[in-house]
Amino acid sequence: MTKSYGESLQEFIVEMITINSGKLRAIGYDGRDRILQVQLEDGSAFQYSGISEALWHRLRNSGAAWSFYRDNIEEEFAAKRVSGKAPGSKNPLDDLFGPS
Repeated sequence: MTKSYGESLQEFIVEMITINSGKLRAIGYDGRDRILQVQLEDGSAFQYSGISEALWHRLRNSGAAWSFYRDNIEEEFAAKRVSGKAPGSKNPLDDLFGPS
């Protein structure tokens, strides 16, 4: 798995797998640091630490990844927002082009 570090050792990019399940658009996992990263349809991305490799495999192989994520990860682990707009924030380009 490729990983590149940004300015902080906390910020990294994992190889993401494209997925289209509910609001999930991509998922990735860093087994060494046990961090799951998910990207949602609005472009926001979150990281969850303390994710076991077994839980990662269950998410990745789930037939209903969105439901699995919501029930077993989103509700059980603290999220760290790593990209995307804050909830309720307005995109400045919406004034020019309208909301997407």
